[in-house]
Amino acid sequence: MTVTWEELGWEHLAGGVGRCRLPGWDCTAGLVVGTGAALLIDAGSHLAEGARLREQAERLTGHRVTHLALTHPHFDHVLGAPALAGAEVYGAVGVDALFGPRGREELRADAVRHGLDAPTAQEAADALAPPRHLVSGEWTLDLGGGRQVLLANVGPGHTAHDLVVLVPGDREVVFCGDLVEQSGEPQAGPDAVPARWPAALDRLLSLGGEDALYVPGHGAVVGAAFVRAQRDELAARFGVS
Repeated sequence: MTVTWEELGWEHLAGGVGRCRLPGWDCTAGLVVGTGAALLIDAGSHLAEGARLREQAERLTGHRVTHLALTHPHFDHVLGAPALAGAEVYGAVGVDALFGPRGREELRADAVRHGLDAPTAQEAADALAPPRHLVSGEWTLDLGGGRQVLLANVGPGHTAHDLVVLVPGDREVVFCGDLVEQSGEPQAGPDAVPARWPAALDRLLSLGGEDALYVPGHGAVVGAAFVRAQRDELAARFGVS
């Protein structure tokens, strides 16, 4: 039996589109519902979190999650992915190289540094597999019932492998990953490409437009003006035009 988005603590953004903010790191997971298909956007930080997202998505849609898009290769967004067995997994081109033994160890270590207990992090990292589908430009997913979703590789920026998800509708919804953050200053770790980040946000804004809802990787949903202001702040911070 299906339930409402609100009953499960999800935010309903548009018809068949919603998101939740996960505990711990305030990481966003998104869901787009088609006919007999469903796309989950990001999978949480460990297997139990991924399993909860899968179960909630199944309750909301009445069927299994068929597709999973990973916005970028950080532990709080990808380590729950093995719990989505059977889903077709998408990521930005090149991200598969980061899911090998060395990359999985780095994800495990990063998760532990941020407070995830070591056995939980190890279990998730050991089970993580590379995405089957790698997006180099744009990729349109058909979820049935006239619902199409655009996956766009707009990076590098926050990482070298940033993927965004655009959901057309009466008001377009754009899942930004950590290219945009609202609940704190955007984080530029060692895998960031600061010189290209403002251009990635320019691309994001050109795809979404002025009236879209922009869903950050962390924090509240924002509009184009917020994204543009963050773009300008990043350009000034990193000395990029």
